[in-house]
Amino acid sequence: MSSRFLAQLPRFVRVVEVGPRDGLQNEARLIATEDKARFVEMLADAGYQDIEVSSFVSPARVPQLADAAEVFARLAPRPDVRYWALVPNEKGLERAHAAGVKAIALFTAASETFTQKNIGMSIAESLARFQNMTPIARAYGMRVRAYVSTAFVCPYEGVIAPEQVTPIVRALADLGADEISLGDTIGRAAPDQVARLIEAVL
Repeated sequence: MSSRFLAQLPRFVRVVEVGPRDGLQNEARLIATEDKARFVEMLADAGYQDIEVSSFVSPARVPQLADAAEVFARLAPRPDVRYWALVPNEKGLERAHAAGVKAIALFTAASETFTQKNIGMSIAESLARFQNMTPIARAYGMRVRAYVSTAFVCPYEGVIAPEQVTPIVRALADLGADEISLGDTIGRAAPDQVARLIEAVL
């Protein structure tokens, strides 16, 4: 590996670990609350400083995450670790606040088809929901991350052009999101796609 290549690499990479939420939500067998909390604690022990612990979605829709509040209650605060929760709507936001969550993630997508199939609404409707939720989260002192799923390739619509993504990112920034995640949801992005999208967004 050349020294020129190494000089171009970033000096710092921030990892947001989503395994306790995204990794467990589709498990058919219910996992014990104490095991979920231990999983999060082990990730923190390993050095992860941003961990998405769970999601305050409807327990009927995702039974695996029905114990989100209980998992958060078992986590001892760590000054160097931020524990996140995914919230789908205002009800989920209120549940997260009641559980003492200080950092939340909201989610939309760059593909209309994916957004409809994933959360049952259009991109515009999801942004309108965020417009209501973000001021509430701000009032609660929460940090807000916004996901843009299928920012590169959609399983239904194929390759997503940067010009489909940039208006959504702009809208999220205008709403006051602290950070915006561009999701390679199905793991199909090529390096040149990533470079083009980052350039367009910036």
